[in-house]
Amino acid sequence: MNAVIDKVSDKAADKQAFENNKLHKRLCRLVGQAIGDFNMIEEGDKVMVCLSGGKDSYALLDILMTLRERAPINFDIVAVNLDQKQPNFPADVLPAYLDKLGVPYHIENQDTYSIVKRLIPEGKTTCSLCSRLRRGILYRVADELGATKIALGHHRDDILETFFLNMFFGGKIKGMPAKLQSDDGKHVVIRPLAYVKEEDTERYAEVKGFPIIPCDLCGSQENLQRKQIKAMLREWEKKHPGRVENTFSALSTVVPSHLMDRDLFGFADLKADGVASPLGDIAFDEEPCAPPAQTVQLQLHRD
Repeated sequence: MNAVIDKVSDKAADKQAFENNKLHKRLCRLVGQAIGDFNMIEEGDKVMVCLSGGKDSYALLDILMTLRERAPINFDIVAVNLDQKQPNFPADVLPAYLDKLGVPYHIENQDTYSIVKRLIPEGKTTCSLCSRLRRGILYRVADELGATKIALGHHRDDILETFFLNMFFGGKIKGMPAKLQSDDGKHVVIRPLAYVKEEDTERYAEVKGFPIIPCDLCGSQENLQRKQIKAMLREWEKKHPGRVENTFSALSTVVPSHLMDRDLFGFADLKADGVASPLGDIAFDEEPCAPPAQTVQLQLHRD
Protein backbone atom coordinates (compact mmCIF):
# COMPACT_ATOMS: atom_id res chain seq x y z
CA MET A 1 0.00 0.00 0.00
CA ASN A 2 2.79 2.39 0.91
CA ALA A 3 4.50 1.63 -2.40
CA VAL A 4 1.35 2.60 -4.29
CA ILE A 5 1.04 5.85 -2.32
CA ASP A 6 4.72 6.65 -2.96
CA LYS A 7 4.28 6.00 -6.68
CA VAL A 8 1.26 8.31 -6.87
CA SER A 9 3.14 10.93 -4.89
CA ASP A 10 6.15 10.69 -7.21
CA LYS A 11 3.94 11.09 -10.28
CA ALA A 12 2.30 14.17 -8.78
CA ALA A 13 5.72 15.65 -7.94
CA ASP A 14 6.95 14.95 -11.48
CA LYS A 15 3.87 16.61 -12.96
CA GLN A 16 4.31 19.66 -10.73
CA ALA A 17 7.99 19.94 -11.67
CA PHE A 18 7.03 19.71 -15.35
CA GLU A 19 4.44 22.51 -14.97
CA ASN A 20 6.89 24.69 -13.05
CA ASN A 21 9.49 24.24 -15.79
CA LYS A 22 6.89 25.16 -18.43
CA LEU A 23 6.06 28.32 -16.52
CA HIS A 24 9.73 29.31 -16.31
CA LYS A 25 10.21 28.71 -20.03
CA ARG A 26 7.08 30.72 -20.86
CA LEU A 27 8.24 33.66 -18.77
CA CYS A 28 11.70 33.59 -20.36
CA ARG A 29 10.15 33.45 -23.83
CA LEU A 30 7.72 36.31 -23.22
CA VAL A 31 10.32 38.55 -21.55
CA GLY A 32 12.83 37.77 -24.29
CA GLN A 33 10.20 38.57 -26.94
CA ALA A 34 9.36 41.92 -25.34
CA ILE A 35 13.04 42.82 -25.05
CA GLY A 36 13.55 41.99 -28.72
CA ASP A 37 10.38 43.69 -29.99
CA PHE A 38 11.23 47.00 -28.31
CA ASN A 39 15.05 46.74 -28.34
CA MET A 40 15.01 47.17 -24.57
CA ILE A 41 18.52 45.94 -23.76
CA GLU A 42 21.62 46.47 -25.90
CA GLU A 43 25.28 45.50 -25.82
CA GLY A 44 27.06 46.98 -22.81
CA ASP A 45 23.91 48.16 -21.03
CA LYS A 46 23.80 48.41 -17.25
CA VAL A 47 20.23 47.55 -16.30
CA MET A 48 18.97 48.89 -12.99
CA VAL A 49 16.21 46.55 -11.81
CA CYS A 50 13.92 48.33 -9.39
CA LEU A 51 13.16 45.81 -6.67
CA SER A 52 10.22 46.65 -4.41
CA GLY A 53 9.91 43.32 -2.65
CA GLY A 54 6.73 42.43 -4.54
CA LYS A 55 6.14 39.34 -6.69
CA ASP A 56 6.53 41.17 -10.02
CA SER A 57 9.90 42.81 -9.38
CA TYR A 58 11.28 39.56 -7.93
CA ALA A 59 10.15 37.70 -11.07
CA LEU A 60 11.66 40.41 -13.28
CA LEU A 61 15.07 40.15 -11.62
CA ASP A 62 15.02 36.36 -11.68
CA ILE A 63 14.12 36.10 -15.38
CA LEU A 64 16.57 38.82 -16.44
CA MET A 65 19.37 36.98 -14.65
CA THR A 66 18.44 33.79 -16.51
CA LEU A 67 18.32 35.58 -19.87
CA ARG A 68 21.65 37.31 -19.25
CA GLU A 69 23.32 33.90 -19.15
CA ARG A 70 21.81 32.98 -22.52
CA ALA A 71 21.89 36.31 -24.33
CA PRO A 72 24.15 36.85 -27.35
CA ILE A 73 25.04 40.27 -25.92
CA ASN A 74 26.76 41.35 -22.72
CA PHE A 75 24.91 43.48 -20.17
CA ASP A 76 25.12 44.05 -16.43
CA ILE A 77 22.40 43.98 -13.80
CA VAL A 78 22.21 45.94 -10.57
CA ALA A 79 19.23 45.59 -8.24
CA VAL A 80 18.05 48.73 -6.46
CA ASN A 81 15.60 49.01 -3.60
CA LEU A 82 14.28 52.27 -2.20
CA ASP A 83 13.73 52.00 1.56
CA GLN A 84 11.11 54.70 2.12
CA LYS A 85 11.16 54.28 5.90
CA GLN A 86 7.65 52.93 6.14
CA PRO A 87 6.77 51.63 9.61
CA ASN A 88 7.52 47.92 10.08
CA PHE A 89 9.41 47.67 6.78
CA PRO A 90 11.65 44.57 7.11
CA ALA A 91 14.91 46.23 6.03
CA ASP A 92 16.93 43.00 6.33
CA VAL A 93 14.85 40.90 3.89
CA LEU A 94 16.08 42.22 0.54
CA PRO A 95 19.79 42.51 1.42
CA ALA A 96 19.76 38.93 2.74
CA TYR A 97 18.03 37.69 -0.43
CA LEU A 98 20.32 39.61 -2.79
CA ASP A 99 23.47 38.54 -0.91
CA LYS A 100 22.37 34.92 -1.31
CA LEU A 101 21.62 35.53 -4.97
CA GLY A 102 25.04 37.06 -5.56
CA VAL A 103 23.76 40.00 -7.62
CA PRO A 104 25.17 43.53 -7.20
CA TYR A 105 22.66 45.76 -5.41
CA HIS A 106 22.13 49.15 -3.83
CA ILE A 107 19.70 50.07 -1.03
CA GLU A 108 18.70 53.73 -1.16
CA ASN A 109 17.41 55.13 2.14
CA GLN A 110 15.01 58.07 1.79
CA ASP A 111 12.22 58.98 4.20
CA THR A 112 9.51 59.71 1.62
CA TYR A 113 6.95 58.17 3.99
CA SER A 114 7.06 61.24 6.26
CA ILE A 115 6.71 63.60 3.29
CA VAL A 116 3.67 61.75 1.94
CA LYS A 117 1.98 61.57 5.35
CA ARG A 118 2.54 65.29 5.86
CA LEU A 119 1.08 66.29 2.49
CA ILE A 120 -1.76 63.80 1.98
CA PRO A 121 -4.84 64.05 4.25
CA GLU A 122 -5.61 61.05 6.44
CA GLY A 123 -7.68 58.43 4.63
CA LYS A 124 -6.71 59.58 1.13
CA THR A 125 -4.71 57.37 -1.24
CA THR A 126 -1.00 58.16 -1.04
CA CYS A 127 0.13 56.02 -4.00
CA SER A 128 0.28 58.80 -6.62
CA LEU A 129 2.56 61.16 -4.67
CA CYS A 130 4.60 58.25 -3.34
CA SER A 131 5.15 57.02 -6.89
CA ARG A 132 6.30 60.44 -8.14
CA LEU A 133 8.76 60.86 -5.29
CA ARG A 134 10.05 57.35 -5.78
CA ARG A 135 10.54 57.82 -9.52
CA GLY A 136 12.58 61.02 -9.03
CA ILE A 137 14.87 59.31 -6.53
CA LEU A 138 15.35 56.30 -8.78
CA TYR A 139 16.36 58.55 -11.69
CA ARG A 140 19.03 60.13 -9.51
CA VAL A 141 20.28 56.73 -8.32
CA ALA A 142 20.46 55.54 -11.93
CA ASP A 143 22.77 58.46 -12.71
CA GLU A 144 24.94 57.72 -9.69
CA LEU A 145 25.23 54.02 -10.58
CA GLY A 146 25.83 54.66 -14.28
CA ALA A 147 22.73 52.67 -15.27
CA THR A 148 21.72 52.99 -18.91
CA LYS A 149 18.28 51.36 -18.54
CA ILE A 150 15.79 51.40 -15.67
CA ALA A 151 13.71 48.19 -15.54
CA LEU A 152 10.31 48.24 -13.84
CA GLY A 153 8.17 45.22 -12.98
CA HIS A 154 4.88 46.23 -14.61
CA HIS A 155 3.16 43.35 -16.41
CA ARG A 156 0.46 43.02 -19.06
CA ASP A 157 -2.40 43.50 -16.60
CA ASP A 158 -0.84 46.71 -15.23
CA ILE A 159 -0.61 48.05 -18.78
CA LEU A 160 -4.25 47.22 -19.57
CA GLU A 161 -5.52 48.63 -16.28
CA THR A 162 -3.66 51.89 -16.90
CA PHE A 163 -5.11 52.10 -20.41
CA PHE A 164 -8.69 51.79 -19.15
CA LEU A 165 -8.05 54.12 -16.19
CA ASN A 166 -6.86 56.82 -18.57
CA MET A 167 -9.78 56.26 -20.92
CA PHE A 168 -12.57 56.00 -18.34
CA PHE A 169 -11.36 58.58 -15.83
CA GLY A 170 -8.88 60.74 -17.75
CA GLY A 171 -10.51 61.00 -21.17
CA LYS A 172 -7.30 59.90 -22.91
CA ILE A 173 -6.21 57.00 -25.08
CA LYS A 174 -2.99 56.50 -23.15
CA GLY A 175 -1.37 53.42 -21.71
CA MET A 176 1.84 52.33 -20.06
CA PRO A 177 4.45 51.74 -22.81
CA ALA A 178 6.95 48.90 -22.77
CA LYS A 179 9.76 51.41 -23.34
CA LEU A 180 9.85 55.17 -22.89
CA GLN A 181 12.13 58.11 -22.30
CA SER A 182 11.97 59.99 -19.01
CA ASP A 183 10.58 63.52 -19.09
CA ASP A 184 14.06 65.00 -18.62
CA GLY A 185 15.35 63.03 -21.60
CA LYS A 186 18.16 61.45 -19.58
CA HIS A 187 16.84 57.95 -18.93
CA VAL A 188 15.22 55.03 -20.73
CA VAL A 189 12.64 53.10 -18.74
CA ILE A 190 11.80 49.56 -19.81
CA ARG A 191 9.10 47.07 -18.80
CA PRO A 192 10.34 43.60 -19.80
CA LEU A 193 7.26 41.92 -18.26
CA ALA A 194 4.97 43.75 -20.72
CA TYR A 195 3.73 40.49 -22.31
CA VAL A 196 3.44 38.55 -19.02
CA LYS A 197 0.11 37.92 -17.28
CA GLU A 198 -0.18 38.73 -13.59
CA GLU A 199 -1.41 35.22 -12.82
CA ASP A 200 1.92 33.89 -14.10
CA THR A 201 3.99 36.15 -11.83
CA GLU A 202 1.76 35.14 -8.91
CA ARG A 203 2.35 31.47 -9.53
CA TYR A 204 6.06 31.97 -10.25
CA ALA A 205 6.46 33.75 -6.90
CA GLU A 206 4.92 30.73 -5.17
CA VAL A 207 7.15 28.31 -7.06
CA LYS A 208 10.32 30.27 -6.30
CA GLY A 209 9.36 31.12 -2.72
CA PHE A 210 10.26 34.80 -3.04
CA PRO A 211 10.35 36.62 0.35
CA ILE A 212 7.43 38.93 -0.46
CA ILE A 213 7.20 42.26 1.35
CA PRO A 214 3.59 43.59 1.52
CA CYS A 215 2.92 46.87 -0.28
CA ASP A 216 0.41 48.19 2.29
CA LEU A 217 2.88 48.97 5.09
CA CYS A 218 2.09 52.67 4.76
CA GLY A 219 -1.58 51.99 5.49
CA SER A 220 -2.72 53.31 2.11
CA GLN A 221 -5.16 51.19 0.15
CA GLU A 222 -4.79 50.46 -3.54
CA ASN A 223 -6.55 52.99 -5.76
CA LEU A 224 -10.26 52.09 -5.80
CA GLN A 225 -10.61 52.91 -9.50
CA ARG A 226 -7.77 50.52 -10.36
CA LYS A 227 -9.47 47.83 -8.29
CA GLN A 228 -12.65 48.32 -10.32
CA ILE A 229 -10.77 48.02 -13.60
CA LYS A 230 -8.96 44.91 -12.39
CA ALA A 231 -12.29 43.31 -11.44
CA MET A 232 -13.77 44.23 -14.83
CA LEU A 233 -10.88 42.59 -16.71
CA ARG A 234 -11.10 39.42 -14.64
CA GLU A 235 -14.85 39.24 -15.25
CA TRP A 236 -14.27 39.67 -18.97
CA GLU A 237 -11.66 36.92 -19.00
CA LYS A 238 -14.04 34.57 -17.20
CA LYS A 239 -17.13 35.31 -19.31
CA HIS A 240 -15.49 36.12 -22.63
CA PRO A 241 -12.17 34.25 -23.01
CA GLY A 242 -9.89 36.05 -25.45
CA ARG A 243 -11.38 39.52 -25.01
CA VAL A 244 -8.58 40.75 -22.72
CA GLU A 245 -5.94 39.32 -25.06
CA ASN A 246 -7.55 41.06 -28.04
CA THR A 247 -7.67 44.36 -26.14
CA PHE A 248 -3.99 44.09 -25.31
CA SER A 249 -3.21 43.28 -28.94
CA ALA A 250 -5.15 46.39 -29.99
CA LEU A 251 -2.67 48.57 -28.08
CA SER A 252 -0.03 47.68 -30.66
CA THR A 253 -2.38 47.78 -33.68
CA VAL A 254 -3.45 51.42 -33.86
CA VAL A 255 -5.04 53.03 -36.94
CA PRO A 256 -4.74 56.84 -36.42
CA SER A 257 -6.88 57.63 -39.48
CA HIS A 258 -9.82 55.89 -37.83
CA LEU A 259 -9.61 57.76 -34.54
CA MET A 260 -10.26 61.47 -33.90
CA ASP A 261 -6.96 62.95 -32.76
CA ARG A 262 -6.34 65.92 -35.08
CA ASP A 263 -2.72 66.17 -33.94
CA LEU A 264 -2.08 62.52 -34.74
CA PHE A 265 -3.66 62.51 -38.19
CA GLY A 266 -4.10 65.37 -40.68
CA PHE A 267 -7.89 65.34 -41.00
CA ALA A 268 -8.01 69.05 -41.88
CA ASP A 269 -5.84 68.52 -44.97
CA LEU A 270 -7.56 65.30 -46.06
CA LYS A 271 -8.91 65.48 -49.63
CA ALA A 272 -10.07 63.07 -52.31
CA ASP A 273 -6.96 62.88 -54.49
CA GLY A 274 -7.95 59.84 -56.54
CA VAL A 275 -5.12 57.73 -55.10
CA ALA A 276 -6.13 54.44 -53.50
CA SER A 277 -5.14 54.09 -49.85
CA PRO A 278 -5.31 51.08 -47.53
CA LEU A 279 -6.24 53.52 -44.75
CA GLY A 280 -9.30 54.79 -46.63
CA ASP A 281 -12.88 53.97 -45.79
CA ILE A 282 -14.52 50.90 -47.33
CA ALA A 283 -18.04 51.75 -48.45
CA PHE A 284 -19.49 48.29 -47.92
CA ASP A 285 -17.30 46.73 -45.24
CA GLU A 286 -17.79 43.24 -43.88
CA GLU A 287 -19.24 42.82 -40.42
CA PRO A 288 -16.31 43.95 -38.23
CA CYS A 289 -17.09 41.47 -35.46
CA ALA A 290 -17.09 38.35 -37.63
CA PRO A 291 -13.92 36.38 -36.89
CA PRO A 292 -12.04 35.50 -40.10
CA ALA A 293 -11.40 31.94 -38.93
CA GLN A 294 -15.13 31.27 -38.63
CA THR A 295 -15.76 32.64 -42.12
CA VAL A 296 -13.13 30.32 -43.58
CA GLN A 297 -14.59 27.30 -41.80
CA LEU A 298 -18.09 28.05 -43.12
CA GLN A 299 -16.78 28.41 -46.67
CA LEU A 300 -14.93 25.09 -46.44
CA HIS A 301 -18.10 23.44 -45.15
CA ARG A 302 -20.10 24.74 -48.13
CA ASP A 303 -17.48 23.48 -50.57
